[in-house]
Parts: sequence; C-alpha cells; structure tokens
Amino acid sequence: MQERVLFGTYTKKDSRGIYQGTLDTTAKTLSNDGLLVATDNPTYLALSAKDRLYSVDKQDDEGGVAAWQLTDRQATPLNAVIAPGTPPAYVAVDEARQLVYSANYHKGTVEVMKIKADGGLELTDQVQHSGSGPRPEQTAAHIHYTDLTPDNRLAVIDLGADRVYVYNVSSAGKLSEQSVLELNPGFGPRHLVFSPDGQTAYLAGELSSQVATLAYDATTGAFTVKQVVKTIPTDFAAHNGAAAIRLSHDGHFLYVSNRGYNSLAVFAVAGTQQPKLVQQISTEGDFPRDFDLDPTEEFVVVVNQNSDNATLFARDLTSGKLSLLQKDVNVPEGVCVRF
Repeated sequence: MQERVLFGTYTKKDSRGIYQGTLDTTAKTLSNDGLLVATDNPTYLALSAKDRLYSVDKQDDEGGVAAWQLTDRQATPLNAVIAPGTPPAYVAVDEARQLVYSANYHKGTVEVMKIKADGGLELTDQVQHSGSGPRPEQTAAHIHYTDLTPDNRLAVIDLGADRVYVYNVSSAGKLSEQSVLELNPGFGPRHLVFSPDGQTAYLAGELSSQVATLAYDATTGAFTVKQVVKTIPTDFAAHNGAAAIRLSHDGHFLYVSNRGYNSLAVFAVAGTQQPKLVQQISTEGDFPRDFDLDPTEEFVVVVNQNSDNATLFARDLTSGKLSLLQKDVNVPEGVCVRF
C-alpha cells in the first residue's frame, strides 16, 4: 500500500514550500516526490475530511493561514486569511463546526476562521493573550497550540505564560474562556494529546524537557496535573527542547521528539496511564521538530529541520518500540509531517 505524506517546511534556505512524499508500506520505504506547493514558510499543516489543506502562510510582511484543495496529488489555491506581522505556528480543523483554528506564537493570539462552502476561510474571532514566565523564551505570551478537546471545546497552550486555557466555541466561531491551568514556572508547554477515554491528556513541556500527565474533567472543562516525567536522560546537560507529541490510537504508547538530544522518547502508558520510558532512539538527524504515525501505525516518519532529512522507523504494535528503516530522505528544512 502507498500512503501520501505531506511535509511542511521553513523556506529560509533551500526549501520552496510544501512537499509531498510516498510511504510504501510493502517495501517499507519513504520517498520525497517533490514540491506540491511553492509558498513561503508553510511550517504547519492540517487536512480536512474533504481533502482540503490548511497551511501556515507567509506573504511578505504578513502571515496567516492559506487554504488549498488537494486533487490527484496537486493543490489548487482557494484563499488565505492574513494580517500584518508574523505567521502562526499551529493550524487545526474543526469538522463538526467547520472551523479552522490557528495559534500565533509571536503575537500571542488565537484565531478562529469559518470554512466557507468552497473550502476557503473567513476570520470569525481573535483572542489576545498576555503573561510571561521565568525563562528567557517567556518574556510574553506565546501561543503554540490550539486544538479540540474530546468534548469539542478548544484547548489553547501558552508557552510564554505556562498556561493551558480551555475555551467554549460557539457555532458562529466565537470563543469564551472556560478554565485556565497554571503550570510550574518554566515548564514551557508546547503540544497536547488526549487518551482514547478523553479523561487523560499528555502535555509536552518544550522548555523543561518534560511530559505532564493531565486529568481532564469534561463537566468543568478543566485540567489538573497528575504527574511529570523527563523526556531526556537526567545527565544530559546540553540544550534540549521537547517538540512534537503523539499517542497511539490504542492509548498504550506515547512518543515525544527531543530537539538537541535528537531522539524520540517512547513511553508506555497502558493500564495506569502514567508514562514509563521504554526507549530513546536517535532520529538520525539534527533538530527533529515534528513526526507522525502513519494510518496503520506500523511506521513513524520524522523530519529533522537542521539536517534536511526525514527518517523512517518501523513500529512494533505490541511493544511500541521503533527500529530504523531509512534515514536518507531529503526534506529541506522539514518541520511538519502530515499523513
């Protein structure tokens, strides 16, 4: 079977935009098949059920989200919602309400956009955050993630202020604050994944190289912290930043990328749902900003931003452990993987 994979990139050096590749699950090989869209800094990607692609977009001194229709491995531009200033860092699709959310790291804002009948976007709301933390990277609010909770509220992660917000979302695409979780100063939260039961979430702390296990109460729409574990060895003294976090569909295995230690940390979370480290494996490249499990979950693809390569791993469904298959796939400035 051949699976399509999309690569989001920075375009500061050699990259020209969004690339598309193929994962051949029979041959167990990964290829970069070339440029899909020539565009500036498409650093995060989201796909809708109607095969529409929503990407971070940069146009001169403005930034926002661009909409594309995918057909036969081609992308047709629909429109873009942009504004003066830096582009966002994260994009998510809300199928039930036909909305798209973006998180703007540098502005400290959350944007909500309506998906129009043709798949294009229209801004419906924007929320400005404020706050700071003790680390040099936390001088202001930095929204790094905004995506749905299992009960269709919106979780918003503020790395700069060490907070996780939960918002209610109206059918018209308006936000109203429901709860705020205050984390330990300097935790530096980045991305979040939920367990299949919808009651537990795992939060990657970029600045602290930690994962926090959170309990989620759908009645109150609030998080509480249950446990915190490290994503790197305690004796690793060089700089590291935890980045992407993924959970297997059965909820048994958690994966976190480490930029600096340049690894994927594999945790078992079955039963107690408390992460237990079972493997640290090199990503065979420098600065693994993102990765994803393929639809079969028998493979994991990682992009290493600084070394311009993607790495393919086989995944054992029973143990959750990874084994290297391929490490030489050229992906220039790769920072996002999306199946």
